[in-house]
Amino acid sequence: MAAGIIWSTAGVLVKLLHQDAFTILFYRSLYAGILFLAVFRKEALHFDRRALLISLFYAPLLICFVSATKLTTAANAIFLQYLAPAVVLIIEPKLLGIKMKRYNLVTVLACLLGLSFFLFEQKGTGQHWLGDGLAVMSGFFLAGLILSLRFSNRAEQMSGIVMGNLWIVLITLPSFLKSGPATGEEHLMLAFLGFVQIGLGYLLFTYGQRRIPALEGALLSMLEPILNPIWVLLWYGEQPSSWAVTGGAIILISLGARMIYLKNLKVPISTS
Repeated sequence: MAAGIIWSTAGVLVKLLHQDAFTILFYRSLYAGILFLAVFRKEALHFDRRALLISLFYAPLLICFVSATKLTTAANAIFLQYLAPAVVLIIEPKLLGIKMKRYNLVTVLACLLGLSFFLFEQKGTGQHWLGDGLAVMSGFFLAGLILSLRFSNRAEQMSGIVMGNLWIVLITLPSFLKSGPATGEEHLMLAFLGFVQIGLGYLLFTYGQRRIPALEGALLSMLEPILNPIWVLLWYGEQPSSWAVTGGAIILISLGARMIYLKNLKVPISTS
């Protein structure tokens, strides 16, 4: 629960910060990379092809999500990113050479229905639609990250995440160099995004996930997309459209219902 709550703060902090998306990403990944190196040490330096693959999904995932949060509503950015499980449900059976289960197909169709609600928004600005597009792309990169993490060991996972943060720091370095100095309050928010929102959130989630059933961990992590737009509404005043709330609710409910259905069938919480 603590991990889900901490993760959910990303939207409001990105909205409140005056820096552009790439400058925020520079600070965030720099601080997160330092934390992961300090905690995992040699384990985080086990570089190989699988770690590289993880990093190549991780880096564009964060870049697309933070950029989307700046361009569109925080609700759209997080809800559209949660299309990732539906993408995994489509791709993983092909990787494993198995047939997609009927309940997985129903879940995918329900998520696509939820996605269609975002098309009814009448914002009309190119910036808004670009943000929605980046949010959808972040969902595909998150799906790739989920699959690459699933087929790798702990050392490869840690080193891949550290490498991904390194890519982001290198890519966003020019924006950081061009940006003006951050205020003391902004430095605190940027440090929170790196050390706490990504770093501590990940550590808490992996610690808890090893001690509770997979279903509970998956459902509790859904606090992130539920709370994310609420914090933004309370602290930034950005109100998501009714279409986005409806579409996001359909996506989250369909994913949660699938997990509960599999639990009742006593099937492991995976795509197969």
